[in-house]
Amino acid sequence: MHRLARSFYGLVALAPLLAWADWPQFRGPSQQGEVPAETKLPLTWSATEHVVWKAAIPGLGWSSPVVHQGKVFLSTAVSASGRQDDLPTVDRSLRALCLDAATGTILWDKEIFLQKGSDANRIHKKNSHASPTPLVHQDRVFFHFGPHGTACLELDGTLVWKVDSIQYSPVHGNGGSPVVVGDRLIFSCDGPPDPFVIALDLATGQQVWKTPRKTEATRKFSFCTPLLIGEGATQELILPGSGNIFAYDPKTGAEKWRCNWGEGYSVVPRPVFGHGLIFASSGYDQPVLYAVRPGGTGDVTKTNVAWMAKKGVPRNASFVLAGDHLFTVDDKGIGTCYVAASGEVKWQERLCSDTSASLLHHAGRIYALDEQGSCTVFAAGPEPKVLATNALGERALASMAVVQDDLLIRTEGHLFRIGE
Repeated sequence: MHRLARSFYGLVALAPLLAWADWPQFRGPSQQGEVPAETKLPLTWSATEHVVWKAAIPGLGWSSPVVHQGKVFLSTAVSASGRQDDLPTVDRSLRALCLDAATGTILWDKEIFLQKGSDANRIHKKNSHASPTPLVHQDRVFFHFGPHGTACLELDGTLVWKVDSIQYSPVHGNGGSPVVVGDRLIFSCDGPPDPFVIALDLATGQQVWKTPRKTEATRKFSFCTPLLIGEGATQELILPGSGNIFAYDPKTGAEKWRCNWGEGYSVVPRPVFGHGLIFASSGYDQPVLYAVRPGGTGDVTKTNVAWMAKKGVPRNASFVLAGDHLFTVDDKGIGTCYVAASGEVKWQERLCSDTSASLLHHAGRIYALDEQGSCTVFAAGPEPKVLATNALGERALASMAVVQDDLLIRTEGHLFRIGE
């Protein structure tokens, strides 16, 4: 049964790679930071070399860029005073931006919500008021700002709908990005005391279902983005959170199974799937990497955990699979190569500075962008080998995106398009 499950789920996980045209969501079409081999991403660059364009982005936001039909979308939060380090009492304009992918020109810049300072949640120093990544689906783009609201726009910026009635109290601000499953937009609302996951109708923004996240963890806040695996009746929405990895039926919101990881909380990395296993980090304070077989009912902790690891596990950066290996870069820039099926560590060493952005895998290379705006490119193999180190010299927390053969890198003040 495990061999059959591995084969079936592996094929499903690769299915999104068959239709590459854009980069429509957080971590791309595969949901897992995979870039097709036929793409020719640059290996080396600097702040002045191989820069196709550099666009100034107003305000502050750590949402990652997404790409559709030659347009780049991202969100930002513009303070009423124009400063980036204002106290929470300052009003902010939560905005949606669209740039021309060829030139970097801002095509439109629209306020979606006005965040009153009196209603704003305090954020972590590594967060922003515009951190969830937008999502493009069937010529509409969805912008999510956590409890401050969610909106659907046409590609020209015309508002289709927006809702600001989904209330919860996030700790450290918003973070998790939405996903589309069928005709539903799904995202986590993991704030204490009652975290939940919710699905909205794509056409109207109306609530379809809402499921409580029942957890015994003391700290009930997290920031994870769901991962969809399987299809049809076997489809599972994998959404780690405080205390557990959860799997839901995306049609009904019913919990299918859970794997308990105790007091793990503030979960950020989006899980990845391959080799018949789901790989997820338990978050703070001491992250543990879990490799879990999907499927089952109820608490599967004792039956479905294939292996665990405690060293070099990231709290923030999502990992990547490349062939038989799983690669991670932790918060201090230490990279680890695991044998995906067994958890055997092939190598572990420091690659870069503190890292929050998720990894990319392309043609035998792993791209790791650190918080100083330096990207280390290393070989996706069982021996450690750094291929290039490329510095932009600006703070960077957002994950990279791909447009044609180029990289999109968001820094604190700019969006770069990097190419050959």
